[in-house]
Amino acid sequence: MKRHLIGLVAATGLALFPAVAPAAHAAPPAAAPAPAAIDAYLAKAMKSTGLPGMSVVVTRDDTIVHAAGYGHDAEGRPITKDTPMQIASLSKSFTAMAVMTLVDEGEIKLDEPVAARLPEFRMADPRAAKITVRHLLNQTSGLSDTTVDIGAAQASTSFTGYVSTLSTGRLAADPGAHWEYCNVNYDVAARLVEVASGRPYGDYMRRRVFGPLGMTRSAIGRQAAEPPSKGFVSLYGAWVPRAALPGFANDGGSGGVVTTAADMGRWLSSQTGHGVPLVKPESLRAMHAPSAVQDYGMGWGGDVIGGARLLVHAGNLFTYTAVQAIDPDTGYGFAVMTNSASLYESTYDVLRGLVALSRGDTPEVPGRDRQTIELVLGLITLTAAALGVLGVLRSARWARRRVGSSGPRVAMRLVPALLPAALLAGYPALASVLMNGRTVTWEQLTYFPAPLTITVAAAAVAGVATTVARLVRMRSVVSSR
Repeated sequence: MKRHLIGLVAATGLALFPAVAPAAHAAPPAAAPAPAAIDAYLAKAMKSTGLPGMSVVVTRDDTIVHAAGYGHDAEGRPITKDTPMQIASLSKSFTAMAVMTLVDEGEIKLDEPVAARLPEFRMADPRAAKITVRHLLNQTSGLSDTTVDIGAAQASTSFTGYVSTLSTGRLAADPGAHWEYCNVNYDVAARLVEVASGRPYGDYMRRRVFGPLGMTRSAIGRQAAEPPSKGFVSLYGAWVPRAALPGFANDGGSGGVVTTAADMGRWLSSQTGHGVPLVKPESLRAMHAPSAVQDYGMGWGGDVIGGARLLVHAGNLFTYTAVQAIDPDTGYGFAVMTNSASLYESTYDVLRGLVALSRGDTPEVPGRDRQTIELVLGLITLTAAALGVLGVLRSARWARRRVGSSGPRVAMRLVPALLPAALLAGYPALASVLMNGRTVTWEQLTYFPAPLTITVAAAAVAGVATTVARLVRMRSVVSSR
């Protein structure tokens, strides 16, 4: 399964690999694909996936091989390599880099307790005093969506306030003992950057990360000179413009970076160890190395794509999606960013083709999976509605046939029609399970999961309507006798 349904908001991966210093490649590299070949592949991918807009960059060592935009934004303007895009959880690798610059400068120690640096970081759990900076970046702190007030945290207007909302929360596990993906880790890390540097998080990112790399069009959230336009969500195959989901268009360390394909090229080159160095080589290796309990580093996961062992991280902001990857064997870097989100995310499929090109292989053009999945859901929705109408129309006949039956027997006959309603009632909880415990709200379920949400709701309404009609008809039949 390739990032279906509620999907992975971040690619957690299969294995991590150490950063490669700018030395000889581990294997004889294939000839670099021509920009025209990459462009031709991406044009085919745009047509097959039907994405409204996409920007892509491919790098090798310190060279940008290809950077371009395709499609349009919500205002109808063409997407280019300089179009600002929200990159969601790819931001975590940027926040980790900011922390590591401060580690190199001696302002932060990876294994010092976070509470020692942040007086406001207090929780209703004594174990929180043992959370270290490394635990935050490795996502092994024990912080979890299920044990802290995520709603209150997202409603805060400052990092200080954000951290303070955690005071009533508890940990899901001992620090360092368990890996769990949680945005709180990186938003707390952003506050740590502020305290250690003496500068606002966005200002520090501009001065110490974006600036040295020449990422002149990159910024944190609302500080962007050119804010991204509305994104799109896919509704039964049609793209519908939507404003950002409240609480997710933030300035946080977990998902606040706004950047462009051209700027991402400079970032990827640095991450492969060939571009402008932001930290010491050993610090870069630490960012890419797995923790003791999970194959996840500091803002980077891992995956095997097309036979290539890559460092990867993906992200989803409900109206924007992105994925970045670097190939330690060849020095290639890739980023695919879209101004849309859907049940089936095509960014990984596009990435897979780019990796194939970089290895001298023929890329497989992404299929029409999104359209097919949503077509099936649309047919199920129509079928559910039709069955609901049919159930109501036939309720009188159903009632006449059940008169005289025992109460329990009649109840058992009604249960199947009510199962979709039970599914709808537990829908957010089920979605949360599919997202490895991440908090899921009804509002979120009206964004890219909307086709599935509508389908479940339609089935539930049809079942309830049929059940009510049957009960009313049965009462009428009994009363007339």
